[in-house]
Amino acid sequence: MIQPFLILSTRSCLPYAKKVVHSLNQNPERMLFPSGFDYTSELTVMTFADGEMEVELHKSVRGKTVFLFTTSARNAVGLSVEECKSELYHTIDVLKRSQADEIIIFEPFVSSSRSDRTTRRNSVGLWIHYKILTSLGADHLITYQMHSDKSKTIFDPCGCSIDDVQASILLQRYLCDTTIQSLSQLDGIIRDNWLFCSVDAGGEKLARKFAVSFNTQLVVAHKQRNYGIANSIECINLLSAVPLKDKTIWIVDDMIDTAGSVYGLVKELAARECRQINIMIVHPVLSDPAIERLAELKEKGFLSRLIVCDTVDCDGISGKLPFMEIIESADLSARISLTISQDRQMADLIDSFSPREYLKNM
Repeated sequence: MIQPFLILSTRSCLPYAKKVVHSLNQNPERMLFPSGFDYTSELTVMTFADGEMEVELHKSVRGKTVFLFTTSARNAVGLSVEECKSELYHTIDVLKRSQADEIIIFEPFVSSSRSDRTTRRNSVGLWIHYKILTSLGADHLITYQMHSDKSKTIFDPCGCSIDDVQASILLQRYLCDTTIQSLSQLDGIIRDNWLFCSVDAGGEKLARKFAVSFNTQLVVAHKQRNYGIANSIECINLLSAVPLKDKTIWIVDDMIDTAGSVYGLVKELAARECRQINIMIVHPVLSDPAIERLAELKEKGFLSRLIVCDTVDCDGISGKLPFMEIIESADLSARISLTISQDRQMADLIDSFSPREYLKNM
């Protein structure tokens, strides 16, 4: 039986949530919901003169499951990380006070997931975020491609469960749809001419997943950081079982922040006389000076394609990177929401992707 649920959103994620609502309303199962889905604008933020805020709810949520879409990353309304988080926490509070039965936070990109190290004298941003979510009453967190697997160990399923959906399947499907359009091309061209490359040793697992899926070789980049300076790279070493000359390289990673790592990596690969260098990432964080670095790589002919997902808002920067290809994830988010509302298994949505099977059934 499908349980009634609502779609709500903080201001930072409203455009994305509206896309999810549109996908839900296009789904045949919407007939089971007489009123359809149109709840994204039922929240109002009131700001006091001293900067404090309150969030007001305009619809009853008593006894209902609420999917609350939110983000603390770059957003269309220009809210800072601190403002986004404060609004999220206030919204959870008002939902709990309004006696929502279940509060499911849908955060396409958990920006604090980068702060998950506990090996030095520092605060741990992801732990702080999780503790606040659970203490306020959030029951479930859904996100795409956490920064590392160890991040998920912070979450206690007894307090707040987590679904970390591997958005890399969106990237793999996009490659099949736009670049590899037949099994003969997969076997005859891709296998011998493509290489998938990690940005660093930590990203080897993700790059290897692509290499295995497309039956190609793997390149591992090992970067030496200066840990005294944030986002700094001293040198990059490449490990590969085959020569890189005349190969098409696909750099894959979960995110690009300042683009310092890929900037140096693309230059290093270009010096190896690769035929083509492309970048595929899930979260286009693109903090300064990432846009300038990527534009420079494209202008100099080092970078061919840049493919990203829309887990971080790109409307405000797409004009600065006109060559950037954006994969929409809202339809998958809508299907995930429907699946959870019906207590169905999510395996069909999040299982590993097989290019061979996909192309065979295309």
